[in-house]
Amino acid sequence: MDVRQRGSKPNPRGSIEPFLDKKQKRPGQDHYLLKFVYSKQKLHWYWVPAFITFWLLLYSLVSIRAYHTLPRPLTLKDELKHSDKFIAERAQQNLVKLTSFGPRVVGSDANEKKTIEFLFNAVSEVKSQMDKSVWDIEVDTQIASGSYIHWEMVNMYQSIQNFVVKLSPKNTNSTSYLLLNSHSDSVPGGVGAGDDGAMVVIMLEAMRVIAKSNKPTRHPIVFLFNGAEENPLQASHAFITQHKWAKNCKALINLDSAGSGGREILFQSGPGHPWLMKYYKQAAPHPFASTVAEEMFQRHVIPSDTDFRIFRDHGPVPGLDMAHQYNGYVYHTKYDVVDIIPNGTYQSTGDNVLSLAKAIANAPELDDTSKHAEGHTVYYDYMGSFLVFYSETEGIIINVLVSLAALICIGISYATMSKVTGYPLLKIINKSITLFGIQILSTLLAIFLTFAVAIFMDWVRLPMSWFTHSWLILGLYFCPMIFGLGILPASYLEKSKYERLPLSFKVQLLLHSHCIYLAVLTIILTSIGIRSAFVLMICILFYTFSLIINLATQLHNKPLLWIIPVALCQIFPFVFLAYLSHGFFVAIIPMTGRFGAAVNPDLIVCAFTVLVATLTTGFLVPLLNMFRKTKTTLWSFLAWTVIFIIIAATPLGFPYRAETNVQRFNILNTQRTFYNFDNTIRKQDSGYYILPQDRRTYSVDKYISRAEKSRSLNHDCETEVFCGLPLYNHRWHAARESSFWIPGPSVKLNNHPKIEIKKVTEMKKTDVVRYDFKLTGPDHMTIFINPINATVVSWSFHDTPLRMQWKPPYFIYFSYGIDSTPLSFYIDFKREGKAKTKPFVELGISAHFNHEQTQSPQTFNSLIDTFPDWADVTHWMSSYDSYVF
Repeated sequence: MDVRQRGSKPNPRGSIEPFLDKKQKRPGQDHYLLKFVYSKQKLHWYWVPAFITFWLLLYSLVSIRAYHTLPRPLTLKDELKHSDKFIAERAQQNLVKLTSFGPRVVGSDANEKKTIEFLFNAVSEVKSQMDKSVWDIEVDTQIASGSYIHWEMVNMYQSIQNFVVKLSPKNTNSTSYLLLNSHSDSVPGGVGAGDDGAMVVIMLEAMRVIAKSNKPTRHPIVFLFNGAEENPLQASHAFITQHKWAKNCKALINLDSAGSGGREILFQSGPGHPWLMKYYKQAAPHPFASTVAEEMFQRHVIPSDTDFRIFRDHGPVPGLDMAHQYNGYVYHTKYDVVDIIPNGTYQSTGDNVLSLAKAIANAPELDDTSKHAEGHTVYYDYMGSFLVFYSETEGIIINVLVSLAALICIGISYATMSKVTGYPLLKIINKSITLFGIQILSTLLAIFLTFAVAIFMDWVRLPMSWFTHSWLILGLYFCPMIFGLGILPASYLEKSKYERLPLSFKVQLLLHSHCIYLAVLTIILTSIGIRSAFVLMICILFYTFSLIINLATQLHNKPLLWIIPVALCQIFPFVFLAYLSHGFFVAIIPMTGRFGAAVNPDLIVCAFTVLVATLTTGFLVPLLNMFRKTKTTLWSFLAWTVIFIIIAATPLGFPYRAETNVQRFNILNTQRTFYNFDNTIRKQDSGYYILPQDRRTYSVDKYISRAEKSRSLNHDCETEVFCGLPLYNHRWHAARESSFWIPGPSVKLNNHPKIEIKKVTEMKKTDVVRYDFKLTGPDHMTIFINPINATVVSWSFHDTPLRMQWKPPYFIYFSYGIDSTPLSFYIDFKREGKAKTKPFVELGISAHFNHEQTQSPQTFNSLIDTFPDWADVTHWMSSYDSYVF
């Protein structure tokens, strides 16, 4: 409906002449300088690059810089002036010693002997410097066996080791200990400097500084150097369920890594113990923490796990979970070495750990932590400068109040627009509803375009083009997102330019619509317990500030000046959200290199882009309508997308680089034998089981010798238990569809696994038969149990799969450390039917020779050598034997 006054001439400028301030000059009377800035109540188009550049500079010079800033590392010379400080150089020197042993795999000499000797010598050095009038120190090497459920498998361990140190104030009567944990083992093929050697030496240096101090803490501190985290998480389970000091550990600081240095992020707290965050806020000099990271991790958006969960679930011990995440490209590869860890890493994390350990070890809450379990918290740091945290209840109140305040201010804005223009309030509201609908459609269009680019990139075999050059994400995904967010509103405003409601008010209505959308979403997320809704609240809060300023100063009614408070108030949330988002891109992008071939990583990056762009540019894109040639500007974003797609197709868009940004493969040279019920061989073969870890499995096809002979394993997965493959853990089974097999020559393995039946017992007056087995072999084996013609009613393994009636086949992961005693176990079968001559079970035994136990044959080494230098190949010998009993 045309709401112009009868007889009035349409105003092509969409000006606000009906309510201009009398003192304001007409455009024709403007000073030359003002004409240079704007014309016809719109800013000139040539200011758009400056506007966009301003926000990009904020991101690059403020947000990114704050994320990567590390303190100056202290050297041994500095210790003369700072005897009570953490010395980064000593920690770095200890890490050089630790990693010199090579990969520290459970069962290897490097892990079970050399690492223990290194830790013993390091603690002896601490003892020599310790103030013996203040402190007592006890050392214990725990050797433990046990089992528990991890993912969907039984995780069983035998004779794994923990090196444990208790530092106690002299004559203390406290029975409450603080536990610090890191793991000293590493994955096969990698020396684990970042994961988790850096945390090990940081703990050692923190222990040394505390032990030298003449100020005792209120409570003892237990330092746990666990020797079997990569297996996974076995040693932490052994400690918390079996060690003599475990029951006294009332709080935890867990230190791990998903990268190689940088700042450690606090990504799990509690649960339910906000006092821990109080001490983190007070003590940590370099805070880096996020509730968003916690909720993402606990909802398995990040595919990883830490010892923190074991302590939490099996203790239960509340605590703080912190990890390095920078440079995840080298995580779990041979390139995770000392030289690439920034020296400031040791100082940053060391300062935090030292201060936190002292603070929590002096906390009165540690006397009885159960009295202080008060619920969850919302926490986040601002640019590494300070920490904000409050309770979940306070967060709910803040989110609701800010959202309501925003809606009230928007209502006042509607009334002001109506009063100034003479436009009926109801029509203002109707116009806002229309623009709200356009905003929703714009968001949907933006999401569609962004994901369409991701699907296209995968279809043309160009996924992960941003893996090395992450700036490509700006053009590939942020540009179509911004285009989609802006083009529909711009088109609508262009078509409605003759309406009496001026452009500045219509753009403000667009901003109001985005604020309403965020407010509704904030209330919904808050109501379902999503603490990360604070991110949306911050966006709403600062827009509300700008709206209050504009209303109070009446800039709200000016054609252009109202933009200034809006833009200025967006700086604070933009810088914070860009800082937060950069951290997640730094963490997620390298992780896409190990998500498996079944996952299109561009879709994951798209999902993050949608969230980030909505939060960081939601209040900025509508402002583009205040510049001339708005639609041309927006179409240029789409043009940039096309340009970036072309760039992605060039060598610049190739994802991998040698040593720094590698493509990952696991390759097992495998001997397979399948036996019949009468112990004759029904099938036997050997070859190379290849498990790619990312989407671009085809990248190495032209490099791999014998690649033309490769075949998928789909048929084996249909006919054999767990595909008849030497699956290392349950995640490998989940990725089996993307793996493939290359036939190869037979191999001879030392210490080939052997299983024998020790005894068969018929249970009286039942149809149950017990089989007693004995298994010998290397220190990493898996047992696959698939009952046939029978049901498993009991066994000597962990009882959860049977008690919870898991569907077979069953997956048993078994490893041992320093004791190679054969594994004895039994399985009770209840026969189905009366036939006693039928088999009861198909038993698969997989063996992994993943350290120095077995020499690789030349044919295997030749295959590995054919891979390009930008591929990281983790390889070892293995076997799979299938028996029917």
